[in-house]
Amino acid sequence: VAIKGIERELICPACKELFTHPLILPCQHNVCHKCVKEILFALEDSFGDGGSESSNQSSPRIRISASSMDRIDRINRSGIKRNSLTPRSTLFPCPGCQRDIDLGERGINGLFRNFTLETIVERYRQAARAAIAIMCDFCKPPPQESTKSCMDCSASYCNECFKVHHPWGTVKAQHEYVGPTTNFRPKILMCPEHEMERVNMYCEICRRPVCHLCKLGGGHANHRVTTMSTAYKTLKEKLSKDIEYLISKESQVQAHITQLDLLLKETVCNSERAKQEASQSFEKLYHVLEEKKSAALRAIETSKNIRLEKLQTQVEEYQGLLENNGLVGYAQEVLKETDPSCFVQTAKQLHVRIQKATESLRSFRPAAETTFEDFVVDTAKQEDILGDLSFHCSGLETPEINEEQSRMYNKALISWECPGKTDSADIYVLEYHKLNREEESVTWQKTEVCGKSKVLSDLDDDSSYAFRVRGYKGSICSPWSREVILRTPPAPVFSFLFDDKCGYNNEHLQLNPRRTSVESRAGFPLLLGSERLQVGCYTTLDYIIGDTGIAKGKHFWAFHVEAYSYLVKVGVVPSNKIQKLFHNTHDVTSPR
Repeated sequence: VAIKGIERELICPACKELFTHPLILPCQHNVCHKCVKEILFALEDSFGDGGSESSNQSSPRIRISASSMDRIDRINRSGIKRNSLTPRSTLFPCPGCQRDIDLGERGINGLFRNFTLETIVERYRQAARAAIAIMCDFCKPPPQESTKSCMDCSASYCNECFKVHHPWGTVKAQHEYVGPTTNFRPKILMCPEHEMERVNMYCEICRRPVCHLCKLGGGHANHRVTTMSTAYKTLKEKLSKDIEYLISKESQVQAHITQLDLLLKETVCNSERAKQEASQSFEKLYHVLEEKKSAALRAIETSKNIRLEKLQTQVEEYQGLLENNGLVGYAQEVLKETDPSCFVQTAKQLHVRIQKATESLRSFRPAAETTFEDFVVDTAKQEDILGDLSFHCSGLETPEINEEQSRMYNKALISWECPGKTDSADIYVLEYHKLNREEESVTWQKTEVCGKSKVLSDLDDDSSYAFRVRGYKGSICSPWSREVILRTPPAPVFSFLFDDKCGYNNEHLQLNPRRTSVESRAGFPLLLGSERLQVGCYTTLDYIIGDTGIAKGKHFWAFHVEAYSYLVKVGVVPSNKIQKLFHNTHDVTSPR
């Protein structure tokens, strides 16, 4: 395998550079030692600042993504307790799997270095810089090219320097040497928890090497372990078989790659087609709006011209009533006529006009309205529809509100489910509004929900509410569910538990630990009670009361009675009759 073909496997997910002293996290992902420290420092800084803004700008090497910062914020909010008497565990946001990993009490000190990965990275670096030689660490300037590297001394030597520092017949002459390298790793892998002990076992539960002290009294005492040689042989066989399988399926992999290339092109083409169809849909809406706009403006313009014409005519009529002008001027000229027959002939018609002018003057009224209130366009419904405008996907199922699981008390518990029983939506939007006959327009209140239920508070008593829900997957949404109308109780809910002290008979009754339900104990008394019930003769009852009393006011409370119950009476009893009730259990004054 060409060493340059595996570069993507040698890149740290945090700094996006080649690994430097990689550490193996409990999730089996690798991160540079320096990157782990910098992320933990960013975590510490956010704790010290008391906020969620981690100052990773101080380190230009690490690039913490937005999702990683969100997880750091979440870890801060969950809280790693300081100054606690209990051992502190460190949560680390893994940049590889995007999960919060518990590093345990030792934190970074409990992680192994991945020496195998270091060696592969070093081989990659050497292949990348084949022309660059590794120089001797002990030559006087100018240094010579090294020919050996001592794994015990962690240094590189030329031939002469190696002879000087590893003289024949000394202990150093027995040191292990290899070809020139910058990757020096210890011969023996030591346990990070017990630094003087070498690892010689493999924990199958935690999937990590351990020493015998870890197995005897450490965190792996009860875990299943195997010898290192067995684990080496087993894992190597599994890895070899998997690699052989992948190599044998190379033609299939290549076919998948070809198919994926076609899917990439098809995705681009389909996205362009979807953009074009979306643009055409919006263009149609624009065209309809433009037509409606033009028609509305034409109607307003026509109405304006008609009104202006009427008002202008009225102005001209009133101008004629001025002296020496119009109608008045004409009448003044008619009055100069001395011939009675001619005057009468003209004055009759003129008098009618003068009378009309006089009446209009007494009751002045404009010939046309100046306001255009009749031309106000109501777009409230259309705006709501356009606000809900989104992509509808046939694959996204329409949720249905489950009325049996939904509850309406002081708070409303609204539950819903998908018909296919599959949670295909990423998020749900629940809308609700109070039913009010007086309000003409409906204003929906909106809330986003990650699950399939939501508790709503601040609801009015004795009121009906309409609910609906829809699912979203990215920018795609499902249609709205059918609207469900639920009503709140007529009064505030009165919350109480059953009293397990006052008059409670544990021989006849069985109360659950939360004191929220009670039932008769199975046995002979229950059989006698059932016989009495069948013949209509029940003389005794077992009582249980609530642990809270009501002094005044209006309250709502309810019970759920199982269908298999023989006889259950529910009611209210005055406090001064409770003792009498428990001492005389005959059914004479039972609460109604």
